[in-house]
Amino acid sequence: MNLYSRFHPDWLVPDWPAPASVRAVFTTRAGGVSAVPFDAMNLGSHVGDMPASVDANRHLLKMATGAERAVFFNQVHGVRVELLDPDTPDGQLADACVTVHRQLACTVMVADCLPVLLTSLDGKKVAAAHAGWRGLAGSADAAGQGVIESVFESFSSLAQYGHAQAATKIIAWLGPCIGPAAFEVGDEVRAAFAARQPQAARCFTTIGPGKYLADLPALARLRLQALGITQVYGNDGSAPWCTVANPSRFFSHRRDAGIPGNGFATTGRMAACIWLDG
Repeated sequence: MNLYSRFHPDWLVPDWPAPASVRAVFTTRAGGVSAVPFDAMNLGSHVGDMPASVDANRHLLKMATGAERAVFFNQVHGVRVELLDPDTPDGQLADACVTVHRQLACTVMVADCLPVLLTSLDGKKVAAAHAGWRGLAGSADAAGQGVIESVFESFSSLAQYGHAQAATKIIAWLGPCIGPAAFEVGDEVRAAFAARQPQAARCFTTIGPGKYLADLPALARLRLQALGITQVYGNDGSAPWCTVANPSRFFSHRRDAGIPGNGFATTGRMAACIWLDG
């Protein structure tokens, strides 16, 4: 059986030139067992869904991927990277992960934040990162090093060559996230990105005094390009990739928080997974 035939037809399979040993998928709302308002493929155990439904959905994901494990983290909008091995437990505080072990799925959950998947072109290393604006921008005391830079450092440390050469041997895929027509932010967000990369200012559209619309995938592409990673696929900022604008397909924290009686506790989570097959 073709591996991808086990995926729900609504799930996204990255269209990128990954090695044959690398598999990846992004789940949508479709294919699970959770009841309204988590319908149906909610993978978050922290959002108020029935634990049995979350467990069933995670089992469905495991069966669909064929991987031995998908490791789930406690994501905190930070920059910490976990190096996965078969004994890594769920629930670690991390927003990204890297592995060289087969059948171990690097997994991040999102509901507006940007999932970033990476693989080496030799098919020996894969990584996944959860990139909301805080994790992507990084902190001032770390000179603006964000989660993408942290993943790249971990990736490079596993290679036999330096950073510059490593960058030419990595490709990236950006999954669905809140789009540039929906992501309203303030001055502090624009300043956090421009402090590290002045050209990032062009990724913000002014809509009022101290108010901007931010293009999260474009900001991620700038960070990747600054590292020398130029082969970037997936989310181009267009409407079909926007979690807010496609309620029947994607969970969205920001969209659902605006519904009376709804909020953070009733927004499901999707997952981006990447693993080494075989």
